[in-house]
Amino acid sequence: MSDEQSLGAFSMSLAVKDLAASKSFYETLGFTAMGGDPDQGWLILRNGKTTLGLFQGMFDKNMLTFNPGWSQDAEALSEFEDVRALQARLKDAGCEIHDPADPASDGPASFVVIDPDGNPILIDQHVPKPG
Repeated sequence: MSDEQSLGAFSMSLAVKDLAASKSFYETLGFTAMGGDPDQGWLILRNGKTTLGLFQGMFDKNMLTFNPGWSQDAEALSEFEDVRALQARLKDAGCEIHDPADPASDGPASFVVIDPDGNPILIDQHVPKPG
């Protein structure tokens, strides 16, 4: 698969009840906070190349997260499949799109698809359209 068709960086986004308690637990496992805003109810933690997002009060369920336009080290890629193109491709393939990205936009955007078992998958692009 080329970088243009990659889903980008992968992480797990966890819906947590107590952000401070979850942060402490994952730090015990060896994770280190590398981003986020606890005042807004979220943190990003890393252990090597493994990334976890902790989100208090933002999501109902844990979900897989992909970040088009980012490497696994959260560095912007020069070429990648834009979130709006990815959304259109998945919709054309029969996937139901939840919380769709505005196809006319060109900045950061996101959408959600649900797998056959009900697991949400967040496609969350933090960088502008390539090109």
